[in-house]
Amino acid sequence: MPNTVKTRPQQRSERRARQEGMTLIEIMIVITIFAMIAGGVAVALLPRLEEARIKSTKTDAQALRSAIMLYVADNPRGCPTVEDLVNERYLDGSRRTADAWDTGFQISCEDGDIAVVSAGPDLEFNTEDDI
Repeated sequence: MPNTVKTRPQQRSERRARQEGMTLIEIMIVITIFAMIAGGVAVALLPRLEEARIKSTKTDAQALRSAIMLYVADNPRGCPTVEDLVNERYLDGSRRTADAWDTGFQISCEDGDIAVVSAGPDLEFNTEDDI
């Protein structure tokens, strides 16, 4: 039987041969899998983001309507603007004064009825997605 004692350089070269790196194909497969996972997460979360924006806008519109009601009770001369409400401290200046899409609210005070309307996701007033 021949002597099978290996020298250190031979052991290192064999170890290196066993520890080959990843091929380009393997890396591309991993990246593709990550992209598919990210796409699935995005598809699941985007509708929730829109629902959250709508809910936030409804809450902000209600707070603005309450401030307008206080203003009109103290000043029956007309319908205020958002700037009037902030300047006369009926509305805190640190609060949002626009909807979740950064469009200003439309305010109307007709016959004692106060309406605060957001343009909604399409950013255009008088469409079916107004809030």
